[in-house]
Amino acid sequence: KTLQIFRNALKVFVKCLFILQIMKQVPVKFDMKTLHIPSYSAEKLSSMKDLDWNDFLQRICSLLDSTEKNTGSARSKLNILHYLCTVAVHKEVASRLISSQLVNNELKNLQSSVLMEIRAKVARVIGLLALHTSQLGENIPVSEAIILLTELIRENFRNSKLKQCLLPALGELLYLIASKEEKREHPRECWVVPSAAYTVLMRCLREGVRLFHC
Repeated sequence: KTLQIFRNALKVFVKCLFILQIMKQVPVKFDMKTLHIPSYSAEKLSSMKDLDWNDFLQRICSLLDSTEKNTGSARSKLNILHYLCTVAVHKEVASRLISSQLVNNELKNLQSSVLMEIRAKVARVIGLLALHTSQLGENIPVSEAIILLTELIRENFRNSKLKQCLLPALGELLYLIASKEEKREHPRECWVVPSAAYTVLMRCLREGVRLFHC
């Protein structure tokens, strides 16, 4: 019973945390002229046949895999992330994206990028996917995402701006898992949540989190 109370409290906490953070996130815009891919609407993406969807997704992942060797390539990658933020709020698109190879691609960018702005937008995409998806398959690397976000927050704990951009994604992923467990849609063993994730969240709550635009 105590464990269940803790889980319920955790769900409320992480949801409130995300809401408080997302309130300060300004709407993103992308430049269609420099997107390098068709700027399909969410409605178009949700109705795509699998072959067209896979081709489109492959193009996105290929562009996101590019190195940030100069300002132009970094801006191009950032523009794609802005586009993903605009379509990730659509339930069907979010469900398709979170079940694709895009998540692994985003985690790689989150870990390897040297630019804080790109890391922040990658985390925002992940958080939006977790918020809007209607499904969560057992093969989705949720545990890996939680572990990586936790490590990045710990490593950059004094970087308030980056930390505030990473926290919503971590909170949404934890809330998503808790919701699925409550509905008993998946066995509890599907996703491993390190205790460090809860420790980091509680520490952030104790010390307070300043709000920045991400």
